[in-house]
Amino acid sequence: MADPYARITFTDSVCRTQSHYGTRAQNAVREQGAQHPARLGAREAQFIAGRDSFYIATVSETGWPYVQHRGGPPGFVRVLDANILAYADFRGNLQYVSAGNLAHDDRVALIMVDYTRRQRLKILGHARYVDIAQADASLAERLQLGAYAAEIERAVLIDVAAFEWNCPRHITPRHTEADLKNRTAELEARIAELERQLADRSASNPDPSTRRPA
Repeated sequence: MADPYARITFTDSVCRTQSHYGTRAQNAVREQGAQHPARLGAREAQFIAGRDSFYIATVSETGWPYVQHRGGPPGFVRVLDANILAYADFRGNLQYVSAGNLAHDDRVALIMVDYTRRQRLKILGHARYVDIAQADASLAERLQLGAYAAEIERAVLIDVAAFEWNCPRHITPRHTEADLKNRTAELEARIAELERQLADRSASNPDPSTRRPA
């Protein structure tokens, strides 16, 4: 079946460029067969649920791409079903560039990266804003983030049109504070145990050279 991502991204200009660099034949295979809708699977859902940030690109009325960072607690992006994502859009710098662009053109591109495991997922879709005060009660409830200190202004719904996993090449591993704490906890526990053992040995077998004369 034809890959939705290739069908969208392999434009005439892209195909000519692929031909120029000798990769057209291998890429053309992805366009062959009947078309099918993009459907997020268990792997994608698990990956998205673990993200605490991503980048979203929109297009302005003058054709300029605009890339914005979005962040929140891990899991702030919800997979509502195999075709729809939703996330809480927080009150920010009050410029509303992404929101304004989407009023003109609803197409978006997302890049989500797990730097620790060197994984990257690209998503293409059609997005729409819903003011949180006007959102369906069930949707508003699903987007709640507990004690996270941020004001939710809007819900953003994205109909997924295509997605693609990237290779890990050139992704520099980076670790969050939580990652580092988890990785060092075992070492800290081992150090504490060795210090305790050393203290016990010193107490039971004092060094004769440190004894005071009678």
